[in-house]
Amino acid sequence: MLSNDFEVIDPRFTRLVLGNVHLEKLYTGCRWAEGPAYFPAGRYLVWSDIPNNRILRWDETDGSVSVFRQPARNTNGHTVDREGRLVSCEHQGRCISRTEHDGTVRVLVDRFEGKRLNSPNDVVVKSDGTIWFTDPTYGIDSDYEGDAAPSEIGASYVYRFNPADGSLAAVATDFVKPNGLAFSPDEKLLYVVDTGATHVENGPRHIRRFRVGADGRLEGGEVFATCSYGLFDGLRVDVHGNIWTSAGDGVHCFDPDGVLLGKIRVPEVVANVCFGGPKRNRLFICATTSLYAVYLNTRGATRPGEAGTP
Repeated sequence: MLSNDFEVIDPRFTRLVLGNVHLEKLYTGCRWAEGPAYFPAGRYLVWSDIPNNRILRWDETDGSVSVFRQPARNTNGHTVDREGRLVSCEHQGRCISRTEHDGTVRVLVDRFEGKRLNSPNDVVVKSDGTIWFTDPTYGIDSDYEGDAAPSEIGASYVYRFNPADGSLAAVATDFVKPNGLAFSPDEKLLYVVDTGATHVENGPRHIRRFRVGADGRLEGGEVFATCSYGLFDGLRVDVHGNIWTSAGDGVHCFDPDGVLLGKIRVPEVVANVCFGGPKRNRLFICATTSLYAVYLNTRGATRPGEAGTP
């Protein structure tokens, strides 16, 4: 028997979830929880509390929560690179930064063609070391999640940054408000959320899917799925290629063909998710004021070439 925390829409969803497993609340007290990132070596997770200008840290070994960094320049999305370093989207800094092993915070990129970025939102690192991120205006639209300011670029793009040579390319320029993004397990596909409905009446509230070329260019960009409740935001992909994405009523799970398989019901609006735990079979969920987690019968995808990659 499945708990009421799961809503099965397609019978295939039952193979991805576990009986007698419940959604757990690990922490509450945020204003807007975002950007979870799990560190296997330390068995801890960090996430952003954007309006409170802090990064929090949950310790898997004892369940304690502490402040990882404050002030935190209104960080939003985070990821972990292949060297185990924290890569962050900063609203206030209007940049992508990296926390080195000694704790030093280094700005990697903050301008495109000489103009300041808007407010980087979410970020992923590809197996070749390139950093892909979205840059909507949410952090400069008001003083709540950053510093209010006009957009110097005048648009919101998806970018690919190469730390090896410092090059920055706009790989998708036809979004209203690009948001969460994630690669398929083989990195041949890139999924990108557009939350343009926050700024445009009847605007986009969907995920688009691109084919990734060997040269890093994107092709396609068709709509993969449209959100049926609220807005999609952050998303992650499991080893089977299923997409687990945040929504207004919880976490929605889509198969690679775009079929909605089921939902994890969460009592707060979900902003972002990530897989973690020693077996990568625990989904951590940032939802408005709280951090939740649930064990699943699947594992988060790893980058090609990493240990555990199927």
